[in-house]
Amino acid sequence: MSEVTAPAGTDISPPPQRAVRAAYASALSATVGFIPLHAVWALGIPLWADKDKFRDWYAEGGGPYLLVLSGLALLGGVLALSLVRSWGLVFPRWVPLMAGRRVPPRMLAGTAFAVSVFLLLYTVWAAIQTVVQWNDDSVFSSWITIYGIPQFLVWAIGLLIAARSYRRRTTRGL
Repeated sequence: MSEVTAPAGTDISPPPQRAVRAAYASALSATVGFIPLHAVWALGIPLWADKDKFRDWYAEGGGPYLLVLSGLALLGGVLALSLVRSWGLVFPRWVPLMAGRRVPPRMLAGTAFAVSVFLLLYTVWAAIQTVVQWNDDSVFSSWITIYGIPQFLVWAIGLLIAARSYRRRTTRGL
């Protein structure tokens, strides 16, 4: 992990190790934790699913839906890392029209907080739905939430910790 450097003319301190670990845990949960299983399903493989129900669900657009969710998870991983990397302070040169400009700290922190809250609310909803609907009537095995709920908690809480650190480091004096 390279050191985060602040834009010229600013005095932004590097993120504490706790925030860096939280951001990387969040990014890994979003990508390595979420994408592989959803990619398997997006490819039409009914792993831990009722084959007949999966076939119908997949035919009704399940594959493209999961590809979109996987893309959003990838963006979630980039968001988490941007909170502790230099490209969360200054847009990198490969970003059209924005290269070299300072990233608006409130926009980035606000986005991270909003995504974290959404993920936490979704996790609570999923846990409740799992308890209420624990049966064999769904497309996917109810046991998948035993994996999914902790994974979403790591994603959300890691993002929250990294966002809080980022906000503290970048919004002083703004």
